[in-house]
Amino acid sequence: MPTKFSAPTAVGIAGDAFDSKLVRRLVAPMLGFGSEYKSQFGNILPVPNWLYEHLERWHYLSFLKTRKNLDLLRQIRFQALEPRKIDSLIELVDHDLGYRLYQAVEQTKCELSDNAVSEFQFTEAAIQIADSVRRDQFESWIDRELRQISECVDRLLSQCDVTAKDIDAIFMTGGSSFVPAIRRIFENKFGSSVPIRVGQEFTSVAEGLAIYALESLG
Repeated sequence: MPTKFSAPTAVGIAGDAFDSKLVRRLVAPMLGFGSEYKSQFGNILPVPNWLYEHLERWHYLSFLKTRKNLDLLRQIRFQALEPRKIDSLIELVDHDLGYRLYQAVEQTKCELSDNAVSEFQFTEAAIQIADSVRRDQFESWIDRELRQISECVDRLLSQCDVTAKDIDAIFMTGGSSFVPAIRRIFENKFGSSVPIRVGQEFTSVAEGLAIYALESLG
């Protein structure tokens, strides 16, 4: 009889969650995150964080491209203590560069799967961002998500009433299976004697959604 899995055995973490951490830690500071501006009353205020929350999902960035938001950004830029960073944020929003930004971010993430250091570069319109990031930095930024995945594996084993010694093989798929820190979770839990197999890393999610849609149609 097949085992029925309840919701606690799943965790909703995909590669875009890792991308958003790179954006917040690596890119957003170059666009004014954490910087300050002078209000009309002379007070020093932080640039609003909610602007950068939209930045962490490339398809949300278009929500910033309204007259009200762009006017706000230009007002902040006029009084900003680091105006060039706000200029870059305005360029990003005004020229709809969110998707291109995330392509550059994803490339950096992929490079960190093979290398200890990656050089991030994004040059579009008047924006020029260049910085290096180490794999250990990236892993510290996604530590919360890694712990959630690890705990999910533990819950699954507990619910199925099996131990790591009962597992014959592990199959990993999806782009995030290339992230060394994720692979280490399974290596540490199951040991070197359990083979880790991979396949269809870049197509499995799309195929699964297509199958689900087909079944939903009856």
